[in-house]
Amino acid sequence: MAENESLTEQFQALHRERVRSWKPENLAENVARRARLVADFDPSRTVRPGDVVEPFQLAEADGTTLTLERLTAEGPAVLVFFRYAGCPACNLALPYYERQLWPRLRKAGIPLVAISPHLPETGLGAIRERHGLTYGIANDRGNALARRFGITFDRDLVPDGQPSPGWIGELTGTGTAELPQPAVIAIDRDRVARFVDVSPDWLARTEAPAILEAVGRIESAAVG
Repeated sequence: MAENESLTEQFQALHRERVRSWKPENLAENVARRARLVADFDPSRTVRPGDVVEPFQLAEADGTTLTLERLTAEGPAVLVFFRYAGCPACNLALPYYERQLWPRLRKAGIPLVAISPHLPETGLGAIRERHGLTYGIANDRGNALARRFGITFDRDLVPDGQPSPGWIGELTGTGTAELPQPAVIAIDRDRVARFVDVSPDWLARTEAPAILEAVGRIESAAVG
């Protein structure tokens, strides 16, 4: 894959394919949901750069416990929130980060963890196996961390205001349709959020160069 690979271009190609192949009513519903999320998004309710991140604990897909203390023991860490293992956009974004972000973070000794409420016992690890991902994949049980960061939404409330948990609630074990909005959060060694990018439209996500630039600023500030 080209070094200047664009995640945005991949999402644009996905949308073009949907325009070509989906029924017009299904496409219109999808576009309306995304537009509603963008319109309702309030950045003042999310974690912000400069906020101190309180300790948290996550379960990696293999059952290993992951803590904030462990992640930031040697320096900054990068968290990527995604919806669930079968999400089409997530299946573009996470392998893109494997190719374009993780090699440089790994070389610098900076942890990268993708986080979802999708439970390990209901198939969270499938996205790792599907794409051969080598960075961390972890479960945020009950959306506890995503709620703390203010980045969750109820998927089934978007189109018509009537909640219907359905299969999302089964995947996450919450009994609700709540999911995290795609987000990238970089936390420094002092456990302060230094970079926050939340994407209310699930077909608009953070490009790798922006994350690498933010991490570079964090490391420079630590040295200075």
